Amino acid sequence: MPGVCFVSDDAAIIAPIPDSELTPAVRAALAEYADRNALLRAALADTRARVADLEELADTDPLTPLANRRRFLREMEVAAARAERHGTPAALLWIELEGLKAINDKHGHTAGDAALIHVARLLAGLVRATDHVARVGGDQFALVLDHLDHNSAIETAERVGRFIQANPLDLGGNYVILTAAIGIATILPGDRVDDVLARAHRNVKVARLEN
Repeated sequence: MPGVCFVSDDAAIIAPIPDSELTPAVRAALAEYADRNALLRAALADTRARVADLEELADTDPLTPLANRRRFLREMEVAAARAERHGTPAALLWIELEGLKAINDKHGHTAGDAALIHVARLLAGLVRATDHVARVGGDQFALVLDHLDHNSAIETAERVGRFIQANPLDLGGNYVILTAAIGIATILPGDRVDDVLARAHRNVKVARLEN
């Protein structure tokens, strides 16, 4: 029988309406229903977009263009779970920017913030698409390096240290050479995130790059 059907969001027919019952009042009610449904869909899409924006803000460092500690810990959990299930190698580089207090004292806190942003951009330009870089607090950064064994992590740490030193901070023509202390920890099957962080912290002085 010809007529109009109500259709739900999953495209399942709810009920056909015969032509004989499509009075002007029914047609008006159907049109109003369609308009309200369109408005609800638009409102839902807007809400989802706002939630996505808020989630992004909650995972982003307020100063630098990097992820924050919250996002970093979540990525560490993923890497530890992957190592446990599949034995996939991964590594953590814990990076501490040296001399930030001296920069703040000599040039002001704006220069200190510029140093942090500068290092953040350098690190972001070094990582692969499968890696994760975050500012985890103060003068500390972290790299979660996927599919990287310990020896390769050491090579990466040396490269990162040299790259930071080779790209001084430009403070209006006054160039400040930055250095970093780096701790390395391989993410092993059975590791908890705290275990990996503790190993990286213990190795920071060992991995200090002064040359």
